[in-house]
Amino acid sequence: MDKVNILGVNIDKVTMNEAINRVMGFLDSDKLNTVYTPNPEFIMNARDDEEFKKILNEGDLVIPDGIGVVYASRILGNPVSERVPGYELTENILKGIKDKKYTAYFLGSKGDTAKLAAENMMQKYTGLKVAGYRDGYFKVEEEERIIDEINRLEVDYLVVGLGSPKQEQFIYRNKQKLKVKVAIGNGGTLDIMAGKVKRAPVIFQKLGLEWLYRLLKEPTRFKRMLKLPQFMWIVIMTKNKEQRTKNKV
Repeated sequence: MDKVNILGVNIDKVTMNEAINRVMGFLDSDKLNTVYTPNPEFIMNARDDEEFKKILNEGDLVIPDGIGVVYASRILGNPVSERVPGYELTENILKGIKDKKYTAYFLGSKGDTAKLAAENMMQKYTGLKVAGYRDGYFKVEEEERIIDEINRLEVDYLVVGLGSPKQEQFIYRNKQKLKVKVAIGNGGTLDIMAGKVKRAPVIFQKLGLEWLYRLLKEPTRFKRMLKLPQFMWIVIMTKNKEQRTKNKV
């Protein structure tokens, strides 16, 4: 697929509909397909972590989750068509499989969040089969038992919401053990589906300001949010450097 390289991370140039079609195709495959959802914070972390960068770049589908990724692609002259939020992708997939044979499993968040997310989605999409769920607070030595359960339940679509980079590392570390068709690193998706976190109002979503809404709701995110202007500055500097190099040729 056509990609755009943003500070070393290769992002697939897909629309939401194209991403949905890709994942639905993955569900008919005979191997594990990985889906990652990088935003600017992911990419900034990947600049300092070669292993994390490698994991992202080996993804079978790497979607432009953050609006900053969309703006960066435009600055670099290789634009993606639109933002593809990981939450919306997963909800679209759950909607798409509700009348089919496929099953899902929710792994992540804390307390009863995964359980509530499963119950809410099965109520919202009648016919959807969430085969199991598990919170994200477990030790590495417990992974084998969790993977055995997922495999025993013959799960097709695995939602891993452990936060980044833990969720991507979990998927990558267990690629040879998991017998699922799709594993997606999906951040706070389960919290939203459980009703414990609200998405930004539609106007914020349309204006690409979900990050601002989250900051207003959670001021403690301020330090993390500083990576967004840093990210855009580095992208601009990278573009300027490329332009100067071209002018010298």
